[in-house]
Amino acid sequence: MTEKVYKSMDGNEAAAYVSYAFTEVAAIFPITPSSPMAASVDSWSADGKKNLFGQEVRLVEMQAEAGAAATLHGSLEAGALTTTYTASQGLALMIPSMFRTAGSLYPGVMHVAARTLGSHVLSIYGDHSDVMACRQTGWAMLASGDVQETMNLAAVAHLAAIEGSVPFMHFFDGFRTSHEIQKVEVFDYEDLGNLLNWDAVEHYKQNAMNPERPKQRGIVQNPDTYFQSRESINVFYDRLPEIVESYMNKVNELKGTDYRLFNYYGADDAEHVIVGMGSVSGLVKDTVDRLNEEGQKTGYLQVHLFRPFSKKHFLAEMPKSVKRISVIDRTKEPGGRDPLFLDVSAVYNNMENAPEIYGGRYGLSSKDVDHAQINAIFENLNQNEPKDDFTVGIVDDVTYRSLPVDRSFVIRNPKIINCKFWGLGGDGTVGANKNSIKIIGDNTDMYVQAYFEYDAKKTGGVTKSNLRLGHEPIRNSNAVTYGDFIACHNQSYISRYDIVNEIRPGGVFLLNTTWDDETLVSHLPNKVKKYLAENDIQFYTIDAVELAEEIGLGRRTNTILQSAFFKLAEIIPMDEAERLMKEFAKKSYGKKGEKVVNMNYKAIEVGYQNLRKFDVPAEWKNLTVEKPEVDPTLSDYVRNMMLPITELHGDDLPVSAFKGYESGFIPLGTSKFEKRGIAVHVPRWQPDNCIQCNQCSFVCPHAAIRPFLLDEEEAKNKPENFRTLPAKGFKEYEFAIQVDPLDCTGCGNCVQTCPAKEKALVFEDFETQLPEQENWDYAMTLSHKKNPMDKFTIKGSQFEQPLLEFSGACAGCSESPYAKLLTQLFGDRMYIANATGCSQAWGCAFPIAPYTTNHQGFGPAWSNLLFENNAEFCLGLYLATGQQREKVAMELEKVNAAIDDKEAKAAFKEWVDNYNVGEGTRERSDAVIEALKRLDLDGEALKARDYVLAHKEQLTKKSFWMYGGDGWAYDIGYGGLDHVLATGADLNVLVVDNELYANTGGQSSKATPKGAVVQFAAAGKKTAKKDLGLLAMSYRDIYVAKVALGANMNHLIKVIKEAEAYDGPSLIVAYSPCINHGITKGMAYATKQQKEAVESNYWQLYHYNPELIAKGENPFSMDSKEPSKSYREFLMSENRYASLLRRSPEEGEELLDASEEDARQTYKRYKELSEED
Repeated sequence: MTEKVYKSMDGNEAAAYVSYAFTEVAAIFPITPSSPMAASVDSWSADGKKNLFGQEVRLVEMQAEAGAAATLHGSLEAGALTTTYTASQGLALMIPSMFRTAGSLYPGVMHVAARTLGSHVLSIYGDHSDVMACRQTGWAMLASGDVQETMNLAAVAHLAAIEGSVPFMHFFDGFRTSHEIQKVEVFDYEDLGNLLNWDAVEHYKQNAMNPERPKQRGIVQNPDTYFQSRESINVFYDRLPEIVESYMNKVNELKGTDYRLFNYYGADDAEHVIVGMGSVSGLVKDTVDRLNEEGQKTGYLQVHLFRPFSKKHFLAEMPKSVKRISVIDRTKEPGGRDPLFLDVSAVYNNMENAPEIYGGRYGLSSKDVDHAQINAIFENLNQNEPKDDFTVGIVDDVTYRSLPVDRSFVIRNPKIINCKFWGLGGDGTVGANKNSIKIIGDNTDMYVQAYFEYDAKKTGGVTKSNLRLGHEPIRNSNAVTYGDFIACHNQSYISRYDIVNEIRPGGVFLLNTTWDDETLVSHLPNKVKKYLAENDIQFYTIDAVELAEEIGLGRRTNTILQSAFFKLAEIIPMDEAERLMKEFAKKSYGKKGEKVVNMNYKAIEVGYQNLRKFDVPAEWKNLTVEKPEVDPTLSDYVRNMMLPITELHGDDLPVSAFKGYESGFIPLGTSKFEKRGIAVHVPRWQPDNCIQCNQCSFVCPHAAIRPFLLDEEEAKNKPENFRTLPAKGFKEYEFAIQVDPLDCTGCGNCVQTCPAKEKALVFEDFETQLPEQENWDYAMTLSHKKNPMDKFTIKGSQFEQPLLEFSGACAGCSESPYAKLLTQLFGDRMYIANATGCSQAWGCAFPIAPYTTNHQGFGPAWSNLLFENNAEFCLGLYLATGQQREKVAMELEKVNAAIDDKEAKAAFKEWVDNYNVGEGTRERSDAVIEALKRLDLDGEALKARDYVLAHKEQLTKKSFWMYGGDGWAYDIGYGGLDHVLATGADLNVLVVDNELYANTGGQSSKATPKGAVVQFAAAGKKTAKKDLGLLAMSYRDIYVAKVALGANMNHLIKVIKEAEAYDGPSLIVAYSPCINHGITKGMAYATKQQKEAVESNYWQLYHYNPELIAKGENPFSMDSKEPSKSYREFLMSENRYASLLRRSPEEGEELLDASEEDARQTYKRYKELSEED
């Protein structure tokens, strides 16, 4: 046995590390939160890491999870030990193949970061609904409860699969375990090799499919034999529990652990026992200890092997003294009982003197679970009549299934140091804390734990990093609510969220703020001041924003604040902490170049040197705290649902709050009430320099800067500091560009895009621009005005109200401006079928709806189904609407036939003649409605009129848009997209192409160009980018275009106008630079980067209009000019390419040369198409 080695890692890395040893082939597709497992395997393989067979793992990224499962099956059939990694909807897509793999008795393994399946809504967080949907597939199912178990039981899964000839699903809780970092004992590969049954490996390989020993599989069987042959597999499953137990014992002997199929913990004579599995186990054990110390007789039975479920082993572990059992499931099966409850109930079926069995649900979708909730479950068992089919952790005031929870029941361990860091998504707080916990875990004798909470927004959302450290094992799996050290890294949070009340008396609070002491006193809410004073909190501040800007790090304050933490926490001597932080900085940022590394070195130094201690005045104890008033004019939804959730009190909402919203819909236009105020700098308009082009509004990702037109009365009543200019071309109006500072993210694209000789926009500190909020509020009251320009122009489009505003998109996002423009052009009559991905994450993060309505109450009908079937989903919307509109037309014809009213007939004829014309459809429909209302009818004509008026929303021609990223359109959804385009339906597709899977962390897609360094292409992608447009053009009747907003705004608008007007399918592929690209100048230059991409021939512009074919004209128009800038220089402006040369200079040069040649050939091909007769 080798010497013990400990390392700090998360559950994903632990599973990946062990699986790599046993894996020859990995077939994968990225999905949160499992993607890091496959990414680690890919990276290790690229670095030459060897598995137990002396080879690098051969990893292939498929187009979808269904493809990964099929590849897994095929690879297993041909004799290679094969693994996959997945979660949630991805796992669900694998189910059909899983039945076949299990039926074939192949030793495949999948590691699942268990996650919620989409139902009434989508959720990326953790529970067991996905794995429980697979329990009848025939895969063995092994559950881990923490990171160390994940490491150890991952090995058991592989070993038992090989010896038992049954595929294994090893699962652990998504996020709670997959992303939790702990210090764990690491397996040595030599030990794993010694555990492996090599004879079983050889037997498997010798029986694999091969033409040298041919056999036939995948046969079709008839009713006379199927039943018998299906039952023949019983022997494999009957013996499997003993095989698993045997390997658990071998691991126990090697590691000093005590893994069993069912692990019992608690009193030997326990009368009340909870049965559960997964990350809740530590909390239950803590609670059992506490209750038993108080004289109760309780216990916990942790399930490891869920399938096959061994009754014999279950009964052997369960105390004979048990009188009542509470089975807790982390999933919900509507209309029936939950899975683990059913299995435990089956154990005791027909057994004399069986204990009473009760079941309930907890922690769905990563709902935080604490000791008080576990105590409530035990308290339920103490009742004369315990509640069955209960829930815990929520208040169910509708069906009354919830258990009461005594919040005074708290278990604290004074030997554990608890820390929490509140950050802004994308500011590096989470990354810095991952480094911090690894520094402590790997360089001290302390146990560590780190768990990270995220909201559903992209960068710019709230992140919470929960860190624990101590000199004994840490079993807690709940959030830190009683911290020794709490840090708030964004000053806007201090007045919005309850942060300081999570600090224990005498604890330390660090606030990152630009405020000096005087300003701090004026800005801190009384509630915060009072708590600090009453609890003797040690209060420190630091201006990491200013320090970061001085160093050149922009808004990346994470390293500075990490250094401040180490200084205040005093866990490691500061000189040693500085050395270790610098080692990690080099490791983390080395691929970005020496300059970036040195800036982070400097950040480490200034971080601990610039802390300021604020002496909390004793008189703050006497301050009065007034409860904030909620505007009574707000809608019930905003007041009672949205605001509590955005203020992070969603856990307190009862079930009754969701009455009326059970199906998962939310009203539009609520993002304007959030007012996050997260920007460090915001633009200020300089009227004297403004040329009134409206380009600043055109490129804004969040619609936080807009042009406004004021009539004479509005100009007269404007606030004193509301600045205007005479509107060019519209003498009756004043013109203003107005910024919304509280909704601006400070990306800077508007400033960089402004074409005025002297910039009409300049960046100013956020605090100085807060008075502009009054001006914005006034602008929101201005009357609706008919657009004085053609909306299909750059300037004119921005006089249309954006019906997408203040989304959760990243600062500088290049996707949302495209969607925003679509809403300005067609929003009052458009359907949006949004593929799962970034645009879905920023477009509908509950409870916020950034899509909104116009002055008439009309707006986009936005919906999402899944990642893989967005095109088919949109086709369903189209067909349903078409059928209903046709019915309206039929009824209108009945009215028309019964009247002589010339004016009404003319309105009806105009509507019929332009049935499929989008522009003007609102006006024509309104004319029909007005005519119908004034007609005096009876009989069938009256019924027909009433029908049309009751369904008048079907009169307007709707504009159907599929919207999604390249992961959907190029990969997982391509088959469906291709089929829907081929139907000829009048549907529009806008693909925001950021050339990778952005939403899951930056993995390769078929849109990724050759040479790009992304996940699953760690050594640079070796194959060329798929040409989606050319494939669509092969049908000859699809309108196709490639566009780039920042390169040619006029081209973009022209293409969108033509595509929507075309009576048939259209496909627009839009270039969308992404934060994952690592643009060296930053995302403030994302719009300009599009221009650079076109000028260097990295991206080309064209449009293909099939209508020209009938006219005898060439349908293809090349809209890019000859390249005028260096292709290589463009590549080097993005870290995804520059890092390739730092990693593999020689191979990198070859790849980048090949990439440039690909671009030349693409341009040549397009040019030739444009010159065809």
